[in-house]
Amino acid sequence: MQHLLCIYRGAVPDSPRPVARIDDPTTMRALAHPVRLRLLGELRTHGPRTVGGLCDLLDEAPGSVSYHVGRLAAAGLVEEAPELARDRRQRWWRAAHAQSSWDPAEALAGPERAAAYRALQDSVRAGLAHEQQRYLDVEPTLPREWVTAAVSGDAVVHLTAPELAELSAELEALAERWQQRSDPAREGAAPAWLIYSTFRKPE
Repeated sequence: MQHLLCIYRGAVPDSPRPVARIDDPTTMRALAHPVRLRLLGELRTHGPRTVGGLCDLLDEAPGSVSYHVGRLAAAGLVEEAPELARDRRQRWWRAAHAQSSWDPAEALAGPERAAAYRALQDSVRAGLAHEQQRYLDVEPTLPREWVTAAVSGDAVVHLTAPELAELSAELEALAERWQQRSDPAREGAAPAWLIYSTFRKPE
């Protein structure tokens, strides 16, 4: 089963490669850094940006952003967009893929890959928790219709492994259906998080 990096499912209509396959420790470690996760997310969600534009979005220093963009480029996750530059001094960057995926079973094959996979998973989970906390911080200031439209919940269900796989596939299909409907140019549309996770409850 593919596991999508859902924190960064974004509309990148001109992306030549829609899915980045994250299957080696080097790429996992490159993506595991929280600043790089955020950079990649902004490029996938908002489209190409210069280093200066990314600095404004992330509130990071230009030197830091340049370094982390370089690491993402070396991993093949971002690429230059020279056609957007107004002169030779400008360097624009875009996401090379619309989303990322990996197979946890393959990622756990061997100690080096397992350690890199755990670092990536830890960073992703921390990023998701950070975004949920940011929402709670601004919730009182949002229009009532957006607060009413949001939902959060959890449930414990007793399933077999095949049934859990079926549930996971249904959630991924649901996310994909709404992703296809996503249109940032539509009147009244705003970015909305869809965060989901299924796993066997620890004993």
